[in-house]
Amino acid sequence: MELDKALQYAVIAAWEDLATVSRPCSARVEYLCEPGTALHYLSVWSVRAGGEQYLVCDYWTWTSSVHPSGVRFRNGHCSDQLAQSLDLIMNNQDRFTRPADAGRYGLILIYPPAEDARARAAAWMRMVRGDPGNVGGAADEGALRSVPSIRDPTLESKAAVTWAA
Repeated sequence: MELDKALQYAVIAAWEDLATVSRPCSARVEYLCEPGTALHYLSVWSVRAGGEQYLVCDYWTWTSSVHPSGVRFRNGHCSDQLAQSLDLIMNNQDRFTRPADAGRYGLILIYPPAEDARARAAAWMRMVRGDPGNVGGAADEGALRSVPSIRDPTLESKAAVTWAA
């Protein structure tokens, strides 16, 4: 399975959690990754009507003096489902593919999912959690790795970004 599809499923599976805070009309996952290298950072955004954008969470695979590793939720968002899914995906990137012509910038747009899309995402997440060797397209059948998530309990109210029209 492609990495972008797995990240899309992670957001779709947690859509209800996103909707309780920001009522998004869409969401997006952004990342920067040199072709052929591991992804070290990504961000998930909620986009509301009118262009308001709220950072849902970010994920770092390594710790520095300015950020912890793992998931950090922002702007009142919190989702165990999304945290667990991102941990699973980011700690098992070698099991996912990226297109040979993939550029440095990754952008995954996600619109409010229909019931069948939610069912597919939930089924894939259950399958992956139930059978650690099966993430779809995996060449290595070893156990999936997971790490604990870090949540930022502070509310960053009014931290919205609005696109100028």
